[in-house]
Amino acid sequence: MVVAACLALLSIAPMAAADVVEDIARLTARYPDFSARHLLVVDISAQTLSWFENGKLRRQYPVSTSKYGIGSEAGSNKTPLGMHYIRRKIGADAASATIFRGRVDTGRIAVIEPRPVATGDDFVTSRIMWLQGLDKGKNTGTGVDSWSRYIYIHGTHEEGLIGQPASHGCIRMRNADVIELFASIPTKTLVWIQR
Repeated sequence: MVVAACLALLSIAPMAAADVVEDIARLTARYPDFSARHLLVVDISAQTLSWFENGKLRRQYPVSTSKYGIGSEAGSNKTPLGMHYIRRKIGADAASATIFRGRVDTGRIAVIEPRPVATGDDFVTSRIMWLQGLDKGKNTGTGVDSWSRYIYIHGTHEEGLIGQPASHGCIRMRNADVIELFASIPTKTLVWIQR
C-alpha cells in the first residue's frame, strides 16, 4: 500500500525507495489520468505533508489539518481522508501572504502571526491547490465531496499554529512552503491524506 511505503521511506528503511517506486507504478495504473511522478502524502497524525518525486522524498513540510478532526461530511469542517488530486491551482502571481476570498485575490496582504495563537480569522493566503476526491462515497459524491467542500492546500497567516491541527478542514502550510510546492508540482498531482 502506498501509505506503508511512504511511511517506510520517511523512516529511511533500506528498501523503502524501491517500494515507493512500485507503489507509484500501481497508482499510475489505478489512476491513469493523473500524474504520479509527484505524489503528496498528508499525514494527519504527524501534521506533515511529504512530497515525493519519482519515488524519492523531495521535501517534508509541517502543516495544519482540521482542528475538528477527520471526516468528509459536508459542513463538518473536518479534513477528509483518502486519495485526491489537485484539480485546480490558483494564485500563481500573487505576492506572499496575499489574502484570497472565494478564490479571488483581494489585493490585501495578511499580517503573519508567528506565535501559536488563534487569531479568530481563517485567511487563505499566497496559493491555493484545490483538491478533488477520488474515493467515491468517501471524499467524492453527494454529502462528502472534497471539491464541493472547498478543501485546499493553502497558505495561512497563522504560521505559529503550523504543526498542530488548526484549520477548518483544509491543509494549511507556511506561505514560503506553499509557494515553493505550488511552483514545483502540476495539476492532476495525486494527494493521499491519511492518519
